[in-house]
Amino acid sequence: MANIKSAKKRILVNKKRAERNKSIRSSVKTAIKKVKVAIDANDKAAASAALLAATSAIDKATSKGIYHKNTASRKVSRLALAVNKMA
Repeated sequence: MANIKSAKKRILVNKKRAERNKSIRSSVKTAIKKVKVAIDANDKAAASAALLAATSAIDKATSKGIYHKNTASRKVSRLALAVNKMA
């Protein structure tokens, strides 16, 4: 454990942020999984609704600095492509 007060604070802050990031990343993964499940079930309406929710979750995570903007864009693009191929 660190001896300096500022170093102790950094440890606590980093731990708190890591937990927050993990939680948000997990919720994004869940949203993506819902889209994939709807695609596998061949349910276009559910897939479109899930895509909207997943896109929103990914964008929120990006705005909080959890994903790089290009990573987020790639994830959204791949999901949208998969849903559009269902037609």
